[in-house]
Amino acid sequence: GSLARVRHGGGRMELFEPAEPLLGPDAVTAADAVLLPGLAVDRLGLRLGRGGGSYDRVLARLERADAHPALVVLLYDPEVVERLPAEPHDRPVRAAVTPSAVHRFG
Repeated sequence: GSLARVRHGGGRMELFEPAEPLLGPDAVTAADAVLLPGLAVDRLGLRLGRGGGSYDRVLARLERADAHPALVVLLYDPEVVERLPAEPHDRPVRAAVTPSAVHRFG
């Protein structure tokens, strides 16, 4: 597709973002699925992020809205590991998609 409606965010994370108009932070609560980045996921579906907290805030917003979209993390095969440390606010993902497989959890 065209990137005409995308602008470089220029922020700390160097993200490409949609051009105006933005949907707003609560639009995610109406989603059927949310694609998440990650560094790893374990066999229970616990995701290791980059530590910035951006996606933890999105997941908290979903919880406050009682929204339950499918949470899917996109990874490479070696990033699906046996066990990761967990924190109380961690929310498991439903699936991890790698180049060779779809791993379903829970």
